Amino acid sequence: MAAKKISVVTPCYNEAENVDELYERIRAALGEREYEHIFIDNASTDDTQAKIRSLAEKDSRVKAVFNTRNFGHIRSPYYALLQASGDAVITLASDLQDPPERIPEFIAQWENGYKVVIGVKTKSQESGIFYLLRTLYYRGLRSLSDVELIEHFTGFGLYDRQVVDLLRKFDDPYPYFRGLIADLGFPIARVEFEQPRRKRGISKNNFYTLYDMAMLGMTGYTKVPLRLAAMFGFFSAAVSFLIGLIYLLYKLIFWFNFTLGSAPIVIGLFFLGSVQLFFLGIVGEYIGAIYTQVMRRPLVIEKERINF
Repeated sequence: MAAKKISVVTPCYNEAENVDELYERIRAALGEREYEHIFIDNASTDDTQAKIRSLAEKDSRVKAVFNTRNFGHIRSPYYALLQASGDAVITLASDLQDPPERIPEFIAQWENGYKVVIGVKTKSQESGIFYLLRTLYYRGLRSLSDVELIEHFTGFGLYDRQVVDLLRKFDDPYPYFRGLIADLGFPIARVEFEQPRRKRGISKNNFYTLYDMAMLGMTGYTKVPLRLAAMFGFFSAAVSFLIGLIYLLYKLIFWFNFTLGSAPIVIGLFFLGSVQLFFLGIVGEYIGAIYTQVMRRPLVIEKERINF
């Protein structure tokens, strides 16, 4: 039986300092196996594209997709995954925080019959506060979702050709990849790893990108916030009515002795106003998600591809 082909997908944006080491470590991890290594670059402004071109010239297994602009950390990796031709596709970040040395473990689990093998962070050398916040987010979202989402799974993993073909049918213009993998329902093998600290370059994740990912997971996999808004609105209306009734009765009984100060009114207005704004923002996130789906824009626009 012919040996199966492995595709490795690594999205890049300004990772010139890491590209060469990433290539070497992936080549060492795969050894003599037949494979292709797909770099997808989000219009880097440093020497990333030049280094990828150099690698592609000396090794035909290296393939490249250069985007016309930066299409973000959600759309670009997913697009590259769909371009892979291997019997299994491995995705990992280009910052070397997803260790390529775990690839043989992924392949071993795949050869044992698993269609999905994922890397799960059990520890991280990043800030302890960020790790704690991520843990709380994952657990909160998992408790609210109908799908059993996986804690500390960022997309680093191996996916069988059957899984990739199913993902193509989703035709999602802004996919929450971690949720899609859980939603498919395949048995999942987990490979635990400790995430190392970034050695070179700076992280491209900032507050906005992390918030974007968090809201994408929430709007895609739970309706609980919308229902909480309705329930809280009903509850606050009932409480306000009861308080108003109590004040009215108290005023009727103690007409000359009871005076209502302005502080309770001001505090109440500010409280209810802030609650309304908060839940209006939640509704806006869901409307924004619907808008993205309706627009049906392509995942990325290619400027050039090499060695395909």
